[in-house]
Amino acid sequence: MKLPAFFEEDRIAVDAHLDRLMPAETLQPPSIHQAMRYSVFAGGKRIRPILCLETARIFDADVLPAFYPGCAIEFIHTYSLIHDDLPALDNDDLRRGKPTCHKKFGEATAILAGDALLTLAFETIAASPAPADRRVAIITEISTAAGTIHGMVGGQVADLEAEGRRVGPETLEYIHRSKTAALIRASLASGALSAGAPPDDVARLRRFGETIGWAFQVTDDILDVEESSAALGKTAGKDIAQQKATYPAVFGLPRSHEIANELANKAIAELQPYGERAECLRAIAEFLVLRRT
Repeated sequence: MKLPAFFEEDRIAVDAHLDRLMPAETLQPPSIHQAMRYSVFAGGKRIRPILCLETARIFDADVLPAFYPGCAIEFIHTYSLIHDDLPALDNDDLRRGKPTCHKKFGEATAILAGDALLTLAFETIAASPAPADRRVAIITEISTAAGTIHGMVGGQVADLEAEGRRVGPETLEYIHRSKTAALIRASLASGALSAGAPPDDVARLRRFGETIGWAFQVTDDILDVEESSAALGKTAGKDIAQQKATYPAVFGLPRSHEIANELANKAIAELQPYGERAECLRAIAEFLVLRRT
């Protein structure tokens, strides 16, 4: 399934904001800024910031404030990939079809590049033109999603601890909803908060984000089994090699496909009150689950 046409326009706009918000490669010390930019501009689709922008558009708001949390989440996402690829974690040589940050710049610089991107994320939110109360709410949303309580780091820890063990559906759900869905959840909620959406709408879009993020990770599990490294842009078969807790390992491939589609349908149902205004979010949701074809 191809990305919808509007997506490329959004991606170009997001890249322009990322470029503006990041330190230039020539600034002292140049090595860290080169590593940060190498990883951020290594070819990501910008799904999270685009979800943030398209959520703000539902409310007919000025979307400029939404670029700031959207870019902040992209910085956090990239930092997590840099650290995830390190030898102490997944020990991967390939990311988005290119050598991983530590392969290109060394482990020490890669660790510091990840640290720097996490720090830059909160500097970016603070610089948003949104009113102060909205910025505070967005910082709370994103820091929770990146943290240990139902957040990305908590999910990564649970994922590491599950390697080589038999896990049940509840543990698997916790890992996927925390490790991957949390930042997607924050993308939707932050877009709504940037636009000044009412609390009920923020909650609804938060639910959509968490559910479609969960479906996205189930699909990632499936693709790790069914696709090649060239198609994925990262090493295929790593989940099996590292005995990861995945949906195909627990449920098998046919049921995993069913679960991904069930979750996508549940997520898309949350958008029903918005009608045509949410058409772009629906298109992204369908892509996230049907992207293999």
